Amino acid sequence: MTDGSELTSRTAVPRIGVAVRRLVLVSRPVLWINTIGSGLVGVWLTGTLFDLRALPVILWLTLPFNLLIYGVNDIYDQDTDAANPRKGSIEGARIRQSEVRLIAWAVAVTNLPFLVAFSLTLPPLANAAILLYAGVFVFYSAPPLRFKARPFLDSLSNAAYALPLVIVPVALGTTPVWPAAVGLMAWSVAKHAFDAVQDIVEDRDAGITTTAVRLGACGTALWSGAWWIVSTALFAVVSIPVAAVNLLIAGVLVVALLRDPTPETGHRLYRLSVAFPYIAGSFAGVLLMVSIVLVGRP
Repeated sequence: MTDGSELTSRTAVPRIGVAVRRLVLVSRPVLWINTIGSGLVGVWLTGTLFDLRALPVILWLTLPFNLLIYGVNDIYDQDTDAANPRKGSIEGARIRQSEVRLIAWAVAVTNLPFLVAFSLTLPPLANAAILLYAGVFVFYSAPPLRFKARPFLDSLSNAAYALPLVIVPVALGTTPVWPAAVGLMAWSVAKHAFDAVQDIVEDRDAGITTTAVRLGACGTALWSGAWWIVSTALFAVVSIPVAAVNLLIAGVLVVALLRDPTPETGHRLYRLSVAFPYIAGSFAGVLLMVSIVLVGRP
């Protein structure tokens, strides 16, 4: 005969598993490349293949920080996400009100230990950049700032995706490679606006004025194209081949959207946009690692 405690433990384990899987979905694993990739490139730009001192930062840039970005976003975007056909897939979860407490607690429990540890072990400048990094993404979605609903600020705030290129070198006691860091900032500004084109109708209906809503699909293609040109010029200071790959992929995206400037085109191009950092980042990473092994520096 099974007592009540055994029965409770048996039912608790599946519930925990379901909750963990749900939190991983909310964190959008397909987009983790934007944080982990930046962190690893930040390590390689210091001239080493890996430094164990960077491991805590890299671990933070996996589930914890992505749960912060997208968990907070999903909490404050429930109304718009409910009407968005893209949600409920790899492109973003559609959460229920009953899940808000779980997500909020998970964000706190997975992030606060890292932030406390960083405050005790990393230099002040690294901690300032870390707090800026976290703060921007919290207030991208959360009031009172809610950059998401402020045209141009929504796009510009996403420059924060490049901060690991500052955080990691400073944490390791070296100087950031500023053309790479600022170039990735410009790249991130461009990509955010471009990806928002597919949501123009849903955002407009919800009363949210994003850069894409304000400029329209054609104007956003030009806005993103301009920022991608800036990023290409800055990447060229560090690596001509990486700059060329960046310009090629960005050019394909911008020209395709200009030829048919509609949200539907933006949605069709989204898969290539998601692949963009995987392709360009992998190319840059391989070049950096080869350079470190053969030359001893990036």
